[in-house]
Amino acid sequence: MNAEGIELSAEVATALAQGQPVVALESTVIAHGLPYPVNVETALAMEAEVRAGGAVPATVGVVGGRVVVGMDKCLIMQFGEFACCDTPSAEGDVSPNKQTVAKLGARDLAAAVALGRDGATTVGATARVAALAGIEVMATGGIGGVHRGAAQSWDISGDLTALARYPVLVVCAGAKAILDIPATLEWLETHGVPVVGWQCAEFPAFYTARSGRRLGFTFECLDDLARLWQVERAWGGGGVVVVQPPPEEVPGVEVAIEAALSRAEALGIRGASVTPYLLAQVSSLTDGKSLDANVKLLKRNAQTAAKIACAIASKKRKD
Repeated sequence: MNAEGIELSAEVATALAQGQPVVALESTVIAHGLPYPVNVETALAMEAEVRAGGAVPATVGVVGGRVVVGMDKCLIMQFGEFACCDTPSAEGDVSPNKQTVAKLGARDLAAAVALGRDGATTVGATARVAALAGIEVMATGGIGGVHRGAAQSWDISGDLTALARYPVLVVCAGAKAILDIPATLEWLETHGVPVVGWQCAEFPAFYTARSGRRLGFTFECLDDLARLWQVERAWGGGGVVVVQPPPEEVPGVEVAIEAALSRAEALGIRGASVTPYLLAQVSSLTDGKSLDANVKLLKRNAQTAAKIACAIASKKRKD
């Protein structure tokens, strides 16, 4: 055990003790983000990308009240099998036939531990656990953010407050395209979260490289990114968001998003169910193109996160 309720796998514990690079990976993408069996295949492929990049993968999830940092293949498959019954249908219902894995934000972790529950960690929850475990880098698809219409609903992802609070560098393809990207960027700026581009000058919009929002800083060198992280840590900062564009774009995705948002509104879907519902609907409306793009960008982000984690570890050894 590392911190209260947190259990490191032997591989992750050894890597951290030896100063080896480690990359944290969320489990919400397995239990809530992608359909089965694509979710399991993608989670294992992300771990393979991290290993190929010279780092140790640490997929995070809550199992029977234990926060596991470094889920094995068996646990990943177990989480993945629940995905087919845990995403709202076109009618907004969740199948009652099987037990589901809860979607856990940073605020939910202690309750899940205390009650001995199973849960998949969001970006925010994964960042909190990573910070507690001493893992400095994580990879995801897209961060959560300010939802469209938040001026009326106040629907703002807990990922944002976690990014401002916990010292973890998050590699992503921007914010999920279903969100209000300008408002999300304003929130991050207001709360002092650095957002920088990895070999890109514009904030990507998950399914496309262009959001119309230019970045203040673009990094072309891994050593420079490691230096950025070193300075932020020395100054006691919180998280850092590193964005890169998706490897391929999905044409017409905004039309699909608007249609999915209208359906969600008509069905009264709210809260934690909104994102998985919208992602499933957008995938259906784009004939699976958005799903393919999602898988590819997840793998690419894992690959880049491994490179950054290695650069940070190397800089520490030199210093």
